[in-house]
Amino acid sequence: MNWTSDPQNRLTIGEHTLECGCWGPLPSEAPTLVLLHEGLGSLGLWKTFPERLAALTGWGVFAYSRAGYGHSSAITLPRPTDYMTREAVDILPLVLDAIGAKDIVLLGHSDGATIASIYAGSVSDMRTRGIILLAPHFFAEAGGLSAIAATKPAYETGDLKAKLARHHDHPDQAFYGWHDVWTSDAFKTWNVGDEIDHWRIPCLSVQGTADPYGTLAQIDEIEERIYSPHDRVDLDGCGHAPHVERPEETCDAIISFLLRLKRLEEERVDIPQQA
Repeated sequence: MNWTSDPQNRLTIGEHTLECGCWGPLPSEAPTLVLLHEGLGSLGLWKTFPERLAALTGWGVFAYSRAGYGHSSAITLPRPTDYMTREAVDILPLVLDAIGAKDIVLLGHSDGATIASIYAGSVSDMRTRGIILLAPHFFAEAGGLSAIAATKPAYETGDLKAKLARHHDHPDQAFYGWHDVWTSDAFKTWNVGDEIDHWRIPCLSVQGTADPYGTLAQIDEIEERIYSPHDRVDLDGCGHAPHVERPEETCDAIISFLLRLKRLEEERVDIPQQA
């Protein structure tokens, strides 16, 4: 794979071709931030955020569109209820191997944050130093499900489909693959909170208090279950996309977390010697 932000950059994982972009130093030269997009997101919808992170942190940044999103290859609908778990356990490890990942922090937004959370709890990977979660989901909330249900009229009779078509080759797959799972009866009891119990790496969470898709209860779940260090940033009045709506505060939180992560790793631990 070419380490480049060229729009034609592609990665082959199993039967799928995934569009991807790379910024900053190679994985062999510096740590890498791996970006995982939201449920209607894509590589392109990160816009200038990856490039900005690379410039601010000195880390390499890698982002890709999951199958069915962006300019990646198509999928067959419907998505299974556990599609985020499958992405975390079956696909993400292959992506990290393919890019030659050596020293990483996963940064996910919304569905991507959930995928990062599942990876940290289910996959044993010594390369992963920490996770950064923007508006994560660990369980379904009635308000969030109602907000997702309300997007269907906007897609079918409004301008949402046209907007998504600018960024997705298969907008119906992107939209219905997300909407239909989240609004299914089976998803009302969906819960991956127990993944947090298995984290052994530090976490940064950034959550808006005005997010229509999730409340601070999602972050409280982390606080109640986590065994490792947790940096929590709650942004008053911010909606579902902190990196878009409050970019300065979000970037500052990310930089502070990465610096703290380095301090934690370099902290000397004195082990008492037995007499």
